[in-house]
Amino acid sequence: MIGNAETIIKWLFTQDRDAVFEVKEHKAKRSLNANAYCWSLIGKIADRLRASKDEIYLKCLKLYGQSEIVSVLSAIDVRGFFKYYEPIGTGHVDGREFTHYRIYKGSSEYDTREMAVLIDGVISEAKELDIETLPPHEIERMKQKWNRSCKRENTVTSAEGQTG
Repeated sequence: MIGNAETIIKWLFTQDRDAVFEVKEHKAKRSLNANAYCWSLIGKIADRLRASKDEIYLKCLKLYGQSEIVSVLSAIDVRGFFKYYEPIGTGHVDGREFTHYRIYKGSSEYDTREMAVLIDGVISEAKELDIETLPPHEIERMKQKWNRSCKRENTVTSAEGQTG
Protein backbone atom coordinates (compact mmCIF):
# COMPACT_ATOMS: atom_id res chain seq x y z
CA MET A 1 0.00 0.00 0.00
CA ILE A 2 1.21 3.51 -0.79
CA GLY A 3 -0.17 6.52 1.05
CA ASN A 4 0.52 9.13 3.67
CA ALA A 5 0.95 8.20 7.33
CA GLU A 6 -2.70 8.81 8.26
CA THR A 7 -4.05 6.66 5.41
CA ILE A 8 -1.66 3.81 6.19
CA ILE A 9 -2.44 3.90 9.92
CA LYS A 10 -6.19 3.80 9.25
CA TRP A 11 -5.69 0.86 6.90
CA LEU A 12 -3.51 -0.97 9.43
CA PHE A 13 -6.30 -0.76 12.04
CA THR A 14 -8.54 -2.74 9.66
CA GLN A 15 -6.03 -5.58 9.36
CA ASP A 16 -5.58 -8.79 11.35
CA ARG A 17 -3.89 -7.86 14.67
CA ASP A 18 -1.53 -10.87 14.43
CA ALA A 19 -0.29 -10.02 10.93
CA VAL A 20 3.21 -8.55 10.55
CA PHE A 21 3.80 -5.63 8.18
CA GLU A 22 6.87 -3.88 6.83
CA VAL A 23 6.66 -0.11 6.36
CA LYS A 24 9.25 1.63 4.23
CA GLU A 25 9.64 4.96 2.47
CA HIS A 26 8.23 4.98 -1.06
CA LYS A 27 10.85 6.01 -3.64
CA ALA A 28 10.22 7.31 -7.14
CA LYS A 29 10.74 4.63 -9.77
CA ARG A 30 12.46 5.31 -13.05
CA SER A 31 10.32 5.44 -16.15
CA LEU A 32 10.08 2.40 -18.38
CA ASN A 33 10.90 4.72 -21.28
CA ALA A 34 14.12 5.68 -19.51
CA ASN A 35 15.07 2.04 -19.05
CA ALA A 36 14.22 1.13 -22.65
CA TYR A 37 16.20 4.11 -23.99
CA CYS A 38 19.18 3.24 -21.79
CA TRP A 39 19.26 -0.36 -23.01
CA SER A 40 18.77 0.72 -26.62
CA LEU A 41 21.87 2.90 -26.44
CA ILE A 42 23.82 0.23 -24.57
CA GLY A 43 22.99 -2.19 -27.38
CA LYS A 44 24.21 0.26 -30.03
CA ILE A 45 27.41 0.94 -28.09
CA ALA A 46 28.00 -2.81 -27.71
CA ASP A 47 27.50 -3.35 -31.44
CA ARG A 48 29.92 -0.54 -32.31
CA LEU A 49 32.58 -1.84 -29.92
CA ARG A 50 31.92 -5.52 -30.69
CA ALA A 51 31.27 -6.17 -27.02
CA SER A 52 28.39 -7.70 -25.12
CA LYS A 53 25.58 -5.56 -23.73
CA ASP A 54 26.48 -6.82 -20.26
CA GLU A 55 30.09 -5.63 -20.64
CA ILE A 56 28.94 -2.15 -21.69
CA TYR A 57 26.28 -2.05 -18.97
CA LEU A 58 28.86 -2.90 -16.27
CA LYS A 59 31.25 -0.29 -17.67
CA CYS A 60 28.48 2.33 -17.46
CA LEU A 61 27.54 1.24 -13.92
CA LYS A 62 31.17 1.68 -12.90
CA LEU A 63 31.45 5.12 -14.50
CA TYR A 64 28.03 6.59 -13.72
CA GLY A 65 26.26 4.32 -11.26
CA GLN A 66 25.84 3.92 -7.54
CA SER A 67 28.24 1.77 -5.50
CA GLU A 68 29.29 0.82 -2.00
CA ILE A 69 32.44 -0.72 -0.56
CA VAL A 70 32.22 -3.90 1.52
CA SER A 71 34.85 -6.08 3.15
CA VAL A 72 34.47 -9.86 3.18
CA LEU A 73 36.68 -12.60 4.55
CA SER A 74 38.97 -13.51 1.66
CA ALA A 75 38.08 -17.21 1.93
CA ILE A 76 34.44 -16.45 1.02
CA ASP A 77 33.44 -16.64 -2.65
CA VAL A 78 31.20 -13.59 -3.20
CA ARG A 79 29.90 -14.59 -6.65
CA GLY A 80 26.63 -15.82 -5.20
CA PHE A 81 26.11 -12.67 -3.15
CA PHE A 82 26.74 -9.81 -5.57
CA LYS A 83 25.97 -9.45 -9.27
CA TYR A 84 28.11 -6.43 -10.16
CA TYR A 85 31.34 -6.05 -8.20
CA GLU A 86 35.12 -5.78 -8.39
CA PRO A 87 37.84 -6.40 -5.82
CA ILE A 88 39.69 -3.23 -4.86
CA GLY A 89 42.13 -4.39 -2.20
CA THR A 90 42.79 -6.50 0.86
CA GLY A 91 43.40 -5.90 4.54
CA HIS A 92 44.00 -7.79 7.76
CA VAL A 93 42.09 -7.65 11.03
CA ASP A 94 43.06 -9.85 13.99
CA GLY A 95 45.18 -12.03 11.73
CA ARG A 96 42.36 -12.66 9.23
CA GLU A 97 42.51 -11.47 5.62
CA PHE A 98 39.61 -9.53 4.13
CA THR A 99 39.04 -8.60 0.50
CA HIS A 100 37.48 -5.20 -0.14
CA TYR A 101 34.94 -5.03 -2.99
CA ARG A 102 33.20 -2.20 -4.77
CA ILE A 103 29.60 -3.36 -5.20
CA TYR A 104 27.57 -1.72 -7.98
CA LYS A 105 23.85 -1.23 -7.64
CA GLY A 106 21.92 -2.47 -10.70
CA SER A 107 19.79 0.09 -12.51
CA SER A 108 16.59 -1.82 -11.65
CA GLU A 109 17.16 -0.54 -8.10
CA TYR A 110 17.67 3.10 -9.16
CA ASP A 111 15.31 5.92 -8.37
CA THR A 112 14.52 8.58 -10.96
CA ARG A 113 17.52 10.80 -10.15
CA GLU A 114 19.99 7.91 -10.22
CA MET A 115 18.58 6.65 -13.51
CA ALA A 116 18.86 10.14 -15.04
CA VAL A 117 22.57 10.27 -14.10
CA LEU A 118 23.15 6.83 -15.63
CA ILE A 119 21.35 7.74 -18.86
CA ASP A 120 23.30 11.02 -19.15
CA GLY A 121 26.47 8.94 -18.95
CA VAL A 122 25.26 6.39 -21.50
CA ILE A 123 24.30 9.24 -23.85
CA SER A 124 27.78 10.72 -23.44
CA GLU A 125 29.39 7.36 -24.27
CA ALA A 126 27.17 7.00 -27.34
CA LYS A 127 28.01 10.50 -28.59
CA GLU A 128 31.75 9.80 -28.24
CA LEU A 129 31.24 6.90 -30.67
CA ASP A 130 29.14 9.04 -33.08
CA ILE A 131 26.03 7.01 -32.26
CA GLU A 132 22.88 8.97 -32.89
CA THR A 133 20.96 9.90 -29.75
CA LEU A 134 17.64 11.59 -29.26
CA PRO A 135 17.65 15.32 -30.02
CA PRO A 136 18.47 17.47 -26.98
CA HIS A 137 14.88 18.72 -26.69
CA GLU A 138 13.59 15.12 -26.51
CA ILE A 139 16.15 14.24 -23.85
CA GLU A 140 15.16 17.36 -21.92
CA ARG A 141 11.48 16.40 -22.22
CA MET A 142 12.27 12.95 -20.80
CA LYS A 143 14.22 14.52 -17.93
CA GLN A 144 11.37 16.90 -17.12
CA LYS A 145 9.01 13.92 -17.03
CA TRP A 146 11.39 12.12 -14.63
CA ASN A 147 11.71 15.28 -12.49
CA ARG A 148 7.92 15.76 -12.28
CA SER A 149 7.52 12.14 -11.29
CA CYS A 150 10.24 12.46 -8.66
CA LYS A 151 8.79 15.69 -7.20
CA ARG A 152 5.31 14.14 -7.03
CA GLU A 153 6.72 11.09 -5.23
CA ASN A 154 8.83 13.23 -2.88
CA THR A 155 5.76 15.27 -1.88
CA VAL A 156 3.96 12.08 -0.85
CA THR A 157 7.11 10.74 0.81
CA SER A 158 7.61 13.96 2.80
CA ALA A 159 4.04 13.75 4.08
CA GLU A 160 4.66 10.14 5.09
CA GLY A 161 7.81 11.05 7.00
CA GLN A 162 6.19 13.73 9.19
CA THR A 163 5.27 12.99 12.78
CA GLY A 164 3.33 15.02 15.23
